[in-house]
Amino acid sequence: MNADKVAVVGAGAWGTALADLLARSGLDVHLWAFEPDVAREITEHRENRSYLAGHRLADRVRASSDLDAVVDGAGVVVSVSPSQVVRAVLGRAAAAIAPDAVVVSASKGIENGTLKLMHEVVREVLPGPVGERAAFLSGPSFAAEVARGVPTAVSLASADPGVSDFLEELFSGPTFRVYTLDDVVGVELGGALKNVVALAAGISDGLGFGHNSRAALITRGLAEISRLGVALGARPITFLGLAGMGDLVLTCTGDLSRNRTVGMRLGRGEKLADILASMRAVAEGVKTTEAAVALADRVGVEMPIAREVWNVLHEEKDPARAVADLMGRASKREFQHLEPSSRP
Repeated sequence: MNADKVAVVGAGAWGTALADLLARSGLDVHLWAFEPDVAREITEHRENRSYLAGHRLADRVRASSDLDAVVDGAGVVVSVSPSQVVRAVLGRAAAAIAPDAVVVSASKGIENGTLKLMHEVVREVLPGPVGERAAFLSGPSFAAEVARGVPTAVSLASADPGVSDFLEELFSGPTFRVYTLDDVVGVELGGALKNVVALAAGISDGLGFGHNSRAALITRGLAEISRLGVALGARPITFLGLAGMGDLVLTCTGDLSRNRTVGMRLGRGEKLADILASMRAVAEGVKTTEAAVALADRVGVEMPIAREVWNVLHEEKDPARAVADLMGRASKREFQHLEPSSRP
């Protein structure tokens, strides 16, 4: 494993921040931008004005819209495309990715239609050892704060301890700490589903509700994430860590959260189509809500918050009515899903 050349595939805010983080540690980083104008911005102004405005990028970050050229010869390939296009983008790059490369997925979401997590998509697009040893980066991190050097801790999951150790050293620095674990499913689900709960928290804030409401949504949202995660093979303890509770709290409370912002605007009465049309960056939770509800139905797991968010997004249900319906559900024991009598 080597990091003589690092490729970062995806020049949104998070991809750009990771590219800059790695470049500032002395690595040669090649950043792929889907939009040629973004690559030109970075090359000419040393700044991604479209997605990470106001932050000067390290000189070792080289941007290009030529995907093959970016990944060719890279020892490490960091995939940061929106989750719904990861299959297409990595599929285009597959032939140029070296057979001994280490792939790191930093995309948070579930593929609609197939309902597959990113590790499943990566292994299908990059069959063999490259896909099998891939790692998955998640946890509480706003791109703008990572770029500013705000102390940050994240989680990284891989089934290969050697890959975990290599990447922990590669990414860690004075302001960026990496914790490793081998629960790939738990880390991926935590990173994906927190965006659904963040939409709910934003709706609550947009309706003018207070801290009590937000705390309830975060806590019961974590219960939903854990239920689905365990049904899909994740470890319950993973959701108490950075990729679970940590990322959930950040995304549900932080003003930099795109998903919380979308929820707030819905709560204030705006239409989803108008909100999305006004945004250049992707709010992953909108698509992930569809997959979360479908996955819950497939495995027979109850996710009332996710379902009400889906109703608001796709059935234009009145947000206040959705909250009222959540509050009006039949009472139950808080940890009923963990009691022996309720286990399948």
